[in-house]
Amino acid sequence: MPDARIHITAALLATFALSPAYPMTSMQQQQDSAISAHAMIPKRQTAVRPAKPASHRLVIQVNQNDPAVMNLALNNATNVLDYYRKRGEEADVEIVAFGPGLHMLRKDTTPVADRIHAMTDIAFPNKVRFAACGVTKEGMEKKEGKPLELLPEASMVPSGVVRMMELQEKGWSYVRP
Repeated sequence: MPDARIHITAALLATFALSPAYPMTSMQQQQDSAISAHAMIPKRQTAVRPAKPASHRLVIQVNQNDPAVMNLALNNATNVLDYYRKRGEEADVEIVAFGPGLHMLRKDTTPVADRIHAMTDIAFPNKVRFAACGVTKEGMEKKEGKPLELLPEASMVPSGVVRMMELQEKGWSYVRP
């Protein structure tokens, strides 16, 4: 216990040594006590980490049943992934299809299935994802009276618009081809 007494004694001596020689108001005493107590708390050491390459993140909207728009979205994704791969930097691209654009990810109606199948290989070591709007899929299934099958590369999100909004809130850049 002698070590604890030494620390307490040192803290008290430091407090008295830092005390002003003139009387203080109660507000000044409170501020001074807070400052003194804060000064005695040891500062946490933070490790210095080497700089990591910047991570670039892009969300691309597809909301039209137009092969030209779908191909432009895939071209944009490919160009971004190629650009950052050549620079040795990380990149993430997510294409979100909703409304009439969901046809891009439907197995029975997509005009760009071959390009989507090839995108995973093209993207490596970076990432490309395809998000299908659950609200749109549900509406199409109800209207067509049958369940819809999506491409294996597609993942279902509850709402395409909400997905884009949440990604943008996390700092993702947004492109609409």
